[in-house]
Amino acid sequence: MWILTLFCLIIGLFIGFQLPILLPVAMVKYMSIGVLAALDSVFGGIRAYMEDSFDNTIFISGFIVNSLLAAGFAYLGDRLGLELYLAAVVVFGVRLFQNLGIIRRYLLKKY
Repeated sequence: MWILTLFCLIIGLFIGFQLPILLPVAMVKYMSIGVLAALDSVFGGIRAYMEDSFDNTIFISGFIVNSLLAAGFAYLGDRLGLELYLAAVVVFGVRLFQNLGIIRRYLLKKY
């Protein structure tokens, strides 16, 4: 299972670095939020898997709802002239590091 996951990750990274995708400057805020939402969901899923509480429905719905909510805040902030996307960046960053810390502690105890 882990070998297949690692293989797919390497192939995805290879394809991603080979595609010449240029984003408009206006979309960079939304892309950063999307990447952080994806990483938050992935690390949350890994954490849940290690705790034997992983549920695919929760994983997918959490990814979609978090992404839409963060993009909504960024869009609302753009309309109001505020940098509301920074709130989503901070929240996702904190959750990402919390999940990573829990995963690290779990792996240190296990091995």
